[in-house]
Amino acid sequence: MTDVSARPEGSPTSTGTDAAGRTLAVAIGAAFIALLDLSVVNIAFPTIATTYPGTPTSTLTWIVSGYAVAFAALLTPAGRLADVLGRRRLFALSLAGFAVTSLLCGLAPSAGWLIAGRILQGMTAAFMVPAALGLVLAATPREKIGAAIGAWSAAGGFAAVVGPAIGGGLVESLGWRAIFLVNVPIAIALIVPGLRLPVAEDTRRDSALPDPVGILAVALGLGAVVAAVTEGQSWGWTAPGTLIALIGGTVLVVYALARSLRHPDPAVAVSLWRNRQFALANAGSFLFGATMFAWLLAGPMFLDEVWGYSVLQSAAALTVGAAASMVASMITGRITTASGQRWAGVVGALMYAAGLGWMSTDAFGPDPALWSAWIPAGLLSGGGVGVVITVLGTAAASSVPPQQFAAGIGMNTTARQVGGALGVAILAAVLTAVSDDAVRAFHTVFAVGAVLGVASAVLLAVPSVARSTTQD
Repeated sequence: MTDVSARPEGSPTSTGTDAAGRTLAVAIGAAFIALLDLSVVNIAFPTIATTYPGTPTSTLTWIVSGYAVAFAALLTPAGRLADVLGRRRLFALSLAGFAVTSLLCGLAPSAGWLIAGRILQGMTAAFMVPAALGLVLAATPREKIGAAIGAWSAAGGFAAVVGPAIGGGLVESLGWRAIFLVNVPIAIALIVPGLRLPVAEDTRRDSALPDPVGILAVALGLGAVVAAVTEGQSWGWTAPGTLIALIGGTVLVVYALARSLRHPDPAVAVSLWRNRQFALANAGSFLFGATMFAWLLAGPMFLDEVWGYSVLQSAAALTVGAAASMVASMITGRITTASGQRWAGVVGALMYAAGLGWMSTDAFGPDPALWSAWIPAGLLSGGGVGVVITVLGTAAASSVPPQQFAAGIGMNTTARQVGGALGVAILAAVLTAVSDDAVRAFHTVFAVGAVLGVASAVLLAVPSVARSTTQD
């Protein structure tokens, strides 16, 4: 296992607790707006569609998926670049880019411009997230890494909690463009404190820039694979476009990985996968990401299509699971022992599976059952998500050396995003195959998700997945 106890000059031992706290606060602010934009557009989508009535719905869906695809495709090379160029420098530049691309989205004169802006926005978010988390982990004492990861995960949960309310309020009062324009002042406000973060040395001066050919290959390859998995249901699984994207993307990714094995400055730090803990954490993130993303999308669809909830009613119901996730992340982050982390992850995955198993029964029928079914199941599943994501994130972070924090976190997040794209594709396939009975279709989706949750629990039970964040 990689020894992460030895830190370079300017590591957490010399920056102090206050510096770590300031770094965490600035990074969480950036993570919040980046993660918020993964979901907040869903609320505004119907209104956006009325603005561009001549554009097919299948094209408009790229306003949502374009951001997610670009975000997932660039996370791995972005983390590698952050480690080499300097996390603080890349963090500030990506924040500025996020502000500019958000402005482009808010002022888009056509659907094409909006889609292009969303793709660029996802690209800047991909550079911002691993750089921000890399700064946090480099400034945080080893014994507090779990708590930092918990706070980071809670920021994502908080974004999910307030996302529907923020999006709905902005759309109702100022129009859909406001959901993008509001990012501009927030990003600008974070740039100045970001440049002042007390990091003595966050750049690998002895390394050259990572292989540009490898970066291009892995970005285009992952983007093509995620696009094929995400859009395969609408394009057709045997359509030329789907096959070209899937096969071509896979070839590019394999080429990038093979090239990284022999390149002196690889685009992908494939050497990290030799660490069993890191490899298992990525496998767990991929598997759990598949079921989690499908559940996050299936939940609001069920409320709308089966129980007939309005947007505001759905938003209120969804906050239960998101709030449980946020609280569970904070609590789990305080666990620092190897056995504690491992068994917390197992329990969290089983909680999640139990919640989805409940949702696959007749308790979730055509008649609304908010208090007797939805809320308790949401508390179980949402709490489980918070625990598992924190455990896997801590495992990935604690298994890589400090100078590769950003690259490691980027690879781990990419695994979860790609798994999520597969989960969404499974969701779409099931709903299409059982389109004659909505209740049965959703029950099938939830049952499949519960099985994947149990599989995640089995994987998390492997001792090497979760390791202690202390040296004891």
